[in-house]
Amino acid sequence: MTTGRKAWAGAEPAAAEGGARWRTLDGSRPLLLAHRGASALRPEHTLAAYAKAIADGADYIEPDLVPTKDGALIARHDPDISQTTDVSAHPEFTSRRRTMVIDGETITGWFSPDFTLAEIKTLRARERLPKVRPQNARYDGQFDIPTLQEVIDFVAAESATRGRLIGVIPEIKHPTFFAGLGLPMEDRVLAVLGTHAYTRKAPLEIQCFEQGCLQSLHGKLAAAGVKARLMFLMGNPGGVPGDIAARGGRTTYADLMNPEALREIRRYAEAIGPANTSLIPRDAAGRWLEPTTLVRDAHAAGLLVHSYTCRPENLFLPAQLRSDAGPDARNEAGSVAEIRRYLAMGLDGFFTDDPAIGLRALEGLG
Repeated sequence: MTTGRKAWAGAEPAAAEGGARWRTLDGSRPLLLAHRGASALRPEHTLAAYAKAIADGADYIEPDLVPTKDGALIARHDPDISQTTDVSAHPEFTSRRRTMVIDGETITGWFSPDFTLAEIKTLRARERLPKVRPQNARYDGQFDIPTLQEVIDFVAAESATRGRLIGVIPEIKHPTFFAGLGLPMEDRVLAVLGTHAYTRKAPLEIQCFEQGCLQSLHGKLAAAGVKARLMFLMGNPGGVPGDIAARGGRTTYADLMNPEALREIRRYAEAIGPANTSLIPRDAAGRWLEPTTLVRDAHAAGLLVHSYTCRPENLFLPAQLRSDAGPDARNEAGSVAEIRRYLAMGLDGFFTDDPAIGLRALEGLG
C-alpha cells in the first residue's frame, strides 16, 4: 500500500473560533518527548542521541535509568546491556554473562548490577536495531554510557546555549527487581534530581511502570526538593505490573485503564503513559481498529496522556499508513499521519524516536 501525505481520517484538531485548538486536557500544545533521545538517528541513550533530539526541537529528553553494582544511575533501557554496549567484545567480562529472571522473563546476558560504574565506563554504546537502522550502526563504539548526572549536565549546557528550558523525563526501570538486589532506585533518583541546579528549575516528569514506585515518590518529592510530575506507564494490557506480580497479585494494566482505576491513579500521579496500541488497537495484520476511550477517560479523571512510541519505519506503523518500500524503510509521511491521528484524540504528549518528524506533525495544527 502506497502512503500519501493525507493523514488518517479525523487527524486534524477541531476548529475553534479564531483558528485551530488543541484537544489536550488543558488546551496547551502537546509535548514532544524524545524517546531515548533521537534514537531513530543515533544510538539510544547516548549524548549524541540527546543532542540530536534537542537540536530537532524536543521539549523533553528521556533517560531510562538502571543502577550499577555500586549504585550509580546509568542511562540504559534494560538491565541487560548486551544489545546496546560492546560488553560481549570484552574478554575480561566473559565470566559475567549469566541468566536472570526479571519481572517473570528469563534473560541471558550481561547485567548492569554486576558492574561497577568504572567498569561500565570501559564499554562503548552500540545500536540496538542495526538491521532496521544500519545508519546508526556506523556510530558503534564512538560513545560511552552516560550517568544521570552527566545527562543533566549536558542538558543544562544545551539549555544555556540555546536559551530555552529543556525538560527531562527519566524512567525508573524495574524498581521492585532492583530493590530485591539491594539497589532501591527511588531515593537515588531523587538525590540526583534534587541536588542539581538545572533540575531544580527545569520541567521534570518521572515515569515508571510500577505504581508502588510512584506512590513512594509522591510522598518524597517535597522533602527531596524536587518539583516533578509523575507518570504511570502502562504496558501490554494483559500484563501485570512488576510490583503487583511480585506480591502475587493479578491486576493487569487493562484493569488499571478503567475509569475508576484512573481516578485512583490521579491520587498520586498527574499523567499516564499508555502504548499507542492502547489508544488505537491493531489486528493481527497490524491494521488500525476502532479507537478506545482511554484518552477521554483519563482526561475525565484529570490525567494527562503521554503515549509511546512513534517510530518512522514502516515496521512500526499501522498497516494503513505503510509505504511499499519494505518494513525497514523510513516513512516520514506515514509517521506524521500516525502522530496527527493521536493528536486528534486529545493526546497531551507523545514519545517519538525522531523528534524532527514529531515537530512536523505539530506544526500548523495549533
